[in-house]
Amino acid sequence: MDGIVGTVAFGNIYGTEHLAPYREHFHHVIDEAMAVRSSFSAEDYFPNALGRLVDRLTGVASLRERVFKEYDDFFEMMIEQHMDKPDNGCASGLIDVLIGFMKEEHHQGPFRFDRDVVKALLTNTFIGAVDTGAVTIIWAMAELVRNPHVLNKVQEEIRTVVGSNRERVQRDHVGKLKYLKMVVMETLCLHPALPLLLPRETGRHITVSGTVSGYDVPEKTRILVNAWAIGREPVNWDNPEEFIPERFEGKDVNFNRAQFEYLPFGAGRRMCPGIDMGVAITEFTRANLLYYFDLELPEGLKSEDMCMEEAGGLTIHKKTPLLVVRTRYHTSGSMR
Repeated sequence: MDGIVGTVAFGNIYGTEHLAPYREHFHHVIDEAMAVRSSFSAEDYFPNALGRLVDRLTGVASLRERVFKEYDDFFEMMIEQHMDKPDNGCASGLIDVLIGFMKEEHHQGPFRFDRDVVKALLTNTFIGAVDTGAVTIIWAMAELVRNPHVLNKVQEEIRTVVGSNRERVQRDHVGKLKYLKMVVMETLCLHPALPLLLPRETGRHITVSGTVSGYDVPEKTRILVNAWAIGREPVNWDNPEEFIPERFEGKDVNFNRAQFEYLPFGAGRRMCPGIDMGVAITEFTRANLLYYFDLELPEGLKSEDMCMEEAGGLTIHKKTPLLVVRTRYHTSGSMR
């Protein structure tokens, strides 16, 4: 997942041997950044001198500063390398597009498109794509090996559509994989990568009706939407705790449209801007894995014994690592 997002962000240079040692360290920094973002900070609750003092005494502030300084140093190095590239009008990655805007000195009112803006957008690209994409794929694999009938059905679809003796699943194949898309949607319903959507704030006083007493929400109230709970709401879903991709059969699900019973990417102006890329990468990666490999649990482990507990944090990881035995599927042979 990191390789795909890195190539989109920085172009082919991201996969070169020259960057190998920097990449390895950067992976560690990404993990630390995710931990810092989801950790307790006194300043979040006491945004004054007291909160800052507590964070200093507990070491939270120094850790935060070190991690994001290393983040900044890596992006600064990448910007410098791309700044020296000849401008031939062909952008090899997102960073080239952003540098182009910076060189043209795009600005609107007090806003200026400078190096800090470039680094902020690159940070959002990595934080928002690398970890969430990997988490979604892991949960999907866990649910599939836990539900062998679903695994067999989706593999049969993929191998029938793609055929035998293929080097890899192609982009045009993915569009025909209807059941795979249902598996992706069911995974995002049960296991949204971000359990809580980005915070919102009411711009005016709101009265919400439809309940016994209704709700009065004052102006300037911060609201956190629980996407995890929405996906498991019995009012909207039959057997919400079970992995049933067929529930999406015949349903018109559009990630870019507000459907308030299903919000894995949020809604409105603060919804995830990388929906299309994230879904495409998830579907493509999963299709290739399921085309080439048969998956099963280790000997002696039954599906009902699998630990599906979740670890707390900004993203929902599995509490215990996923253990799966994979065997190469012989594409030229008969399908099992």
